[in-house]
Formats: sequence, C-alpha cells, structure tokens
Amino acid sequence: MTSTTPSESPAPATGQTAGPAAVNSFQVDLRGLVDLLSHHLYSSPRVYVRELLQNAVDAITARHAHEPAAQVRIRLSASAGKVTIEDSGIGLTAAEAHSLLATIGRSSKRGSAPGGDTAEEIHGLETTRQEFLGQFGIGLLACFVVARQIRVVTRSARDPRAAPVEWLATDDGSYTVRELPHDARPEPGTTVHLEARPGAEEWMLPAKVEQLARDYGSLLPYDITFDGGEGDEPRPVTDRPAVWDRSYPTPAARRVALAGHCAQLFGFTPLDSIDLDLPVAGVRGVAYVLPEPTSPAHRAGHRVHLKGMLLTDQADNLLPDWAFFVRVVLDTDTLRPTASRENLYDDETLAAVREALGARVRAWLAELAASEPERLAAFLSVHHLGVKSLARHDAELLGLMLPWLPFETSDGSMSLEEFAAAHTDIHFTRTVEEFRQIAPIAAAHGLGVINAGYTYDADLLALLPSVRPELKVTELDAGAVTERLDQVPTGVELALAPFLSTARTRLEPQSCDVVLRAFQPVSVPALYLDDRQARQERDRTAALDNADSLWSGILGSLRGSGPRARLVLNHNNPLIRRIAGLPDPTLTGTAVESLYGQALLMSQRPLRPADSTLLNRAFLGLLEWATHSVEAQEDQK
Repeated sequence: MTSTTPSESPAPATGQTAGPAAVNSFQVDLRGLVDLLSHHLYSSPRVYVRELLQNAVDAITARHAHEPAAQVRIRLSASAGKVTIEDSGIGLTAAEAHSLLATIGRSSKRGSAPGGDTAEEIHGLETTRQEFLGQFGIGLLACFVVARQIRVVTRSARDPRAAPVEWLATDDGSYTVRELPHDARPEPGTTVHLEARPGAEEWMLPAKVEQLARDYGSLLPYDITFDGGEGDEPRPVTDRPAVWDRSYPTPAARRVALAGHCAQLFGFTPLDSIDLDLPVAGVRGVAYVLPEPTSPAHRAGHRVHLKGMLLTDQADNLLPDWAFFVRVVLDTDTLRPTASRENLYDDETLAAVREALGARVRAWLAELAASEPERLAAFLSVHHLGVKSLARHDAELLGLMLPWLPFETSDGSMSLEEFAAAHTDIHFTRTVEEFRQIAPIAAAHGLGVINAGYTYDADLLALLPSVRPELKVTELDAGAVTERLDQVPTGVELALAPFLSTARTRLEPQSCDVVLRAFQPVSVPALYLDDRQARQERDRTAALDNADSLWSGILGSLRGSGPRARLVLNHNNPLIRRIAGLPDPTLTGTAVESLYGQALLMSQRPLRPADSTLLNRAFLGLLEWATHSVEAQEDQK
C-alpha cells in the first residue's frame, strides 16, 4: 500500500563504467488492486467473509503452535454496514503490522518473524505452516472489495510486554499504525472492523454475513459464533464433526442423516450414498447418487473444503468423467487451491486423488453386485449409462455387471448375460433406426441383434469377447440378414425372373440390388438393408457424381467390388405377388421404385438427392397410372 524509493545513482557519462544499478520498490495502486481482485481473481465479493475467517483460523493455529494450552475462540458480528471479527490468536506487534498487513505477498505464516522473533519461534511457525489455510499472502487486503475502511486492533502473544496496536487503512491506499493503551486490548488476539464501501452494503447485512459464515466455515476446527446484534445469544457457526464422521445408532439412521444433509446441501434426496475415506490422501467425505438420470456430458459441481474451510462448490475436476451420476462433498488437507482459492489446482496430487475416488465408486458398485442386488438394480435403472461408461475401460467391471446392464435386443430389453445365453453369434446395429427396422424380422428368424445405437453400447459389445471368449460379436450386414430369411422355391424364382430383372434395372442407378425372400411378418412388403461398406460405396458414388474431372478420375479409380445395399422383397406379402404379376413393365418399374422409397423411409436413413427424385417420380407415376385407369374404365362405359 505504501512504498519507498531509495535514492537513485546518477546515470554514468558516456564511456564511463556504469556503477551499481539503483534498487527501486514497486508502487502499488490499491484501487487498481481492488479492481483486479473483484473482477479477475475472485468470482464474487462474498469471499471477503472467507478471508476474515481464514486469517482468524490461521492466527489461532499459530497461537496453538506457540502456546498449546491457550484457550481460543472466534467471534463474528454484523450490523448494517459494519462487520467485526475477533479472535484470540497469535496477534501482531507494531513492526509486524507495518510489515505484514500492508505488504502484498508477505504472510505471517511464512516463518519470517519481523521485530526480533527468535529462531525457535521462526521454526515453530514454519513447522506448522502446513496447517494454515492461507497460502498466497493477499489476506486482509481482499476485504477492500467490500470495505472502504479496515481497522485492526491487535496484541501479540509472542511479546506479552508489547502494547496493543491499531492499524487503520482506507481504500485510497493509505494507512496508519499507532500503539494503544494496554487496557485497549488486555488479551492477545486480533479484532478486525470493516465499514462498507458505497454500493457494497448488502454484503454486510447480518443475515448475509451469517449465511456466508456458515457456508464457508461450518467445518472449521475452532468454535466460531455469530452475533447479529438482535439481543439474542450468539449462534454457533461451526457444526462439527462433519455429518459423515458422526456416530449413529444404526446404518439406517446414518443413511437418513446423510439423505437429509444432501437435501439441505444440494437440494435432492439421494438414491444412495458412498463413503469417500482416503486417509493416505487426507480426504474424507461422501458422494451422493443423483435420483434422476443426467447427461454424461454434464460436469457436476462438487463441494470441497480445505482444512475445514469451503474452497468451492463448483469443483468439476474432482472425479473421473464417467462418475457424472454423483455429487460429492469432502474435506481435504492435501489438495492445492488455485490463487483465488476458489477451485482445485489440477496437478499430480489431484490426479491421484481423482483416480482413488473413482476406485472407491467402482468398489461400491462391486459391493452392491455381490451383496445387495436390489439396490444395484434400483441404481442401474436410473444410471446404467454411468456404469457403461466406466465398464468401457474396465473389463473386470464389465464381467461383474453383465447380469445387470440393460440392452435393447431383438428378444426384448435384457442383460448381456441373458442374451448371450440364447445367442452365441451376436450381431449389432450402429443406429437405433436400423435396429428398429430389422428387430421384428430378426426375432422372427432367430437372429440375435443388439441395438448399439445408444451411448457406449458399441464400445461395450466390442469388449464383450474379452470377457466371454466363446461369444462372437459382429456388426450386422445385409448378407447376414438375407441368409437367415427363407429362400423362395427355385421354380417360383425362375418364373419371376422377368420381374426381378425389371426391378434390378430400375434400382441400378441407386446402387441397390434386389433379392426375393419369404419372411415374417407378412405385413412388411420390402426391407432395405445395407452396412457400413455399402454406405461408404454409396457416398463415394455421390461424391463422384459431383466431382470435377480430376477428382472424378481419382474417385473412379477407387471403385471396388464391395457389398451394395439390398432391397429384399417379401414373397409372403400379397402386394409383392400382385406387383410381380403386372403385365406392364413400366408400371412394374414404378411400383418397385415406390417399394424402394417406402423401405428407405422406414429405415429412417437420410435421403440423397437421387433418392428424393426417385420418390417424386414414383409418386407421380402411380398417380398418372391411377388417373389413366379411371379414364379407361369410363371410356368402356
């Protein structure tokens, strides 16, 4: 806030050897610093309450290091436009107030002790540094985000003979330090008085201050009370031990208590709760399972306390991405905060903790599968996507979950375990539309097909043979389906050869073959089938049609003999038999194009321009034939 500039040496004359460079101190613009804190470092002015509590807790921690038997307390009070916090911590001397309260980046917690501290006292502070909450030395100055004036009255516990000190600072960047009479503060400790700056009064209303104090400080290790100036007894702010660390008469009573805590904290009643106890990592807390499905892309905000002080309620890097079905609250003393102390620093320690927390969630799933199948079934009915996401990278978990994970199959909704018991050759489709078109026909002909059009299902099916080597898993292709459908007698197919020739000729421009089969259900006249290779060939052909001469040559050279799409006509269907018996080849061709268009629409695949043109042509052709037929009947009359 204030700074000094030592005398500068004159610049050396040309050709002379330069002397030592002058040493200058940075000039700090406090108004600029406050703007930086409020608009760029901190997300909200609300953090000033955290800074007050943090300084008080750190002062008491230092007092305990110096005097283990000392009785300590923190008292917070507020009235309109004013906030006061008092602690019985280590306190400061006049020299320390000059050095520590008005210097950016310096902290009494660094182990340096201005004003004549002994080496033993310095060592005591250094060894307890790991217990401090503050790590960045901005400290009290952050309160200028809401205060126009800060008054500190403090007395040092390290120097009982030192007089109390008043440090008074304003937001214009000036401060004064003066000694007070001994009776101004008989006991060691510090009292901080804030006066609101214009426009920030709402942050110092008693209800707001109490709410923020409870939010930030409910798990702090020292007793904190709040006095709203209403004549009532001071109310406790801290609520220890944490809900997950308390003793309960029965496991059911504990679950009820945790459910109430979750409802109060996150606003929902959890489906279940998972203990997160990692003593080696210094982490203790609980994960609450969401009662409703959520998107895998959703990044839930978790609530993290650092040594009891709330660090953030929006930590989105605490758990693996697959664990999107839980919300976590925990306390830690090992993870590093960011400079704003509003999130976690993503380093190797956090990565290790993230992996360990994920392993704990995974172990919970295994425990449910082994001993509480009803709870597991209830969980999977809501959050099977999260488990599928995890199982993609964990073959052991996939094997464990096979009897439980639901899939949509041609035999109905069931687990992979149940489906594999009926089908050793498993086929799957990559789109929901393709599955829904083929599923009734596959079921009627004993073909086992799984819908892998949903999130993660294709990945799990690819992993399935590593868990169950006796199973064969392949993507469904047109040939596999056609082979399962009943052949039409040879004599019948020979009799219909002219019809089939006409049909194949009309659909050749669409790169589609025509096949005659007999299949169920009878109500389906035609089935459009293709696979990935057929779609790639169709896309290559479309690109060839729209390419210039250079690219036409390149794409033409890539033409292969890969499989093509198939229009499978159902000989069991009466409409197909009537069309096959039409005497007019032109009308037969138009009817075949209509069947192709209808089957393509039923498959819900995107239409190419050529497909749209064919549909329009077939529709208009049928209308023209129908109107001509009516005219011919009228002429006969």
